Amino acid sequence: MPTPMNSPCKHPQVRVVAREEDAEYVECQQCGEVFEASEFRDMELEEQPQEEDTEP
Repeated sequence: MPTPMNSPCKHPQVRVVAREEDAEYVECQQCGEVFEASEFRDMELEEQPQEEDTEP
């Protein structure tokens, strides 16, 4: 079931659907969107708060 556009899916559960020589494609189990695995990793990084390294 597609999610409404005003609340974007965070893709909490994905599965690999295809692999090529230099690419891997995953599908979101919640919304059905298919995208390259590297894009999914980029999305995860963007969602995490950026912590600054503050060591004495």
